[in-house]
Amino acid sequence: MAQPERNERQRLRPAPLLFEPSAAVADPEHFFDLESLDDPQELLDRATELTLAFRAATDRAVEFQALAAAQLADPRRFDRLTTADIAERAEWTEDYAKKMVEFGRSLLGGARP
Repeated sequence: MAQPERNERQRLRPAPLLFEPSAAVADPEHFFDLESLDDPQELLDRATELTLAFRAATDRAVEFQALAAAQLADPRRFDRLTTADIAERAEWTEDYAKKMVEFGRSLLGGARP
């Protein structure tokens, strides 16, 4: 992910993700109250805000996954995990786990052995 692209997304300040009441979650047709909007422009605006918020949340969650993977694979840890172990825990392929460990190390401020 390119740094300028990330900075641009951060500036968009997407709508906050609010937790829905449990009664609303039980209704499969209910989704952040979008079904109650009659104005198509308002619906488009709110759905776009939610899309941006979910994308930002996904990007941030992936960064935290990478950080955790790098920390778990750190050779200085007495209980370090192999990339195969990390892949199994995260339900990833081993190749993807290796890439996530590398990405996490770059986020931590430099590659570690």
